[in-house]
Amino acid sequence: MAANLNLTQLQTFLWVTSLRSFRKTAEKMHTTQPAISSRIAKLEETLGVRLFERNTGAIRLTAKGLELLPYAEKLLRTSEALKDRVSAKEVLSGILRLGVAETIVHTWLPQFISGLHKKYPEIEVEIVVDATINLRRELTERSLDFAFLMGPVSEYHIENHDLMDFTLTWAAAPSLGLPTGRQVSLDELIQHPVLTYARNTRPFADVSRQLRENTEWPARLFPSSSLAAVLRMTLDGIGVATLPKEMIKHHIESGALQEIACAWVPPKLKFTASFPTEPYNPMTEKIVHHALEITQEYQKTNML
Repeated sequence: MAANLNLTQLQTFLWVTSLRSFRKTAEKMHTTQPAISSRIAKLEETLGVRLFERNTGAIRLTAKGLELLPYAEKLLRTSEALKDRVSAKEVLSGILRLGVAETIVHTWLPQFISGLHKKYPEIEVEIVVDATINLRRELTERSLDFAFLMGPVSEYHIENHDLMDFTLTWAAAPSLGLPTGRQVSLDELIQHPVLTYARNTRPFADVSRQLRENTEWPARLFPSSSLAAVLRMTLDGIGVATLPKEMIKHHIESGALQEIACAWVPPKLKFTASFPTEPYNPMTEKIVHHALEITQEYQKTNML
């Protein structure tokens, strides 16, 4: 008598279809490669068809595998909808690999994580803090389940939801002696080192282009992959910096930093909550709703 069809087998089938690798699927589902092979074999036995062609290491869906794909996705979505509808308590568990741009770390990420833990205590979160360019790559390679980054990500299988914009401002320690009672020119700013985002970011490109085209003398740019390091150097009077206003508002209020008015400031940073749509993952849909709720709460109580 054939084994019964189960949702774990269907979820495994979708991950193998997406990643085209039993090894990567085992890593994603936190199990062993033999366990993945066994699930697929049992699913094929239950259905009485071959779902994958395995030739010279490459894995491709058979015609029957392609036929199963939309049904598997539909069954998993229906299963999640049923649990949400019937269960007295919403239960969501598993490991979420979350990629985060550093601007988010220094603003509303603690609020997001705290709310997530209260709402879904069974979820384990692995946080990867990196530049947006690297987070984009890991999303498209499906090494990450979710990311908060400067978006949107222009890939057909990545879904993007607008989170919030962050205004950048020029800031410096009072010890630099930059005037605060009037607008400062870019030529005045570059009398000091300019501390800014890493080279492989859009803010760095915006700042370097503007200074290259609109100042009389070359600027001394000090890019850093760590916003925390940029902030520390700014507080120590090393140079003038472009930083998110929301990130440094407490330092401005305390007088540790001064906001410097300038005719030009970098464009706002636009952030999205982005995640792969394939294969279907019930966790990501709930996470994005939580992220949008936290964003709205944060903007009401914190944003300048």
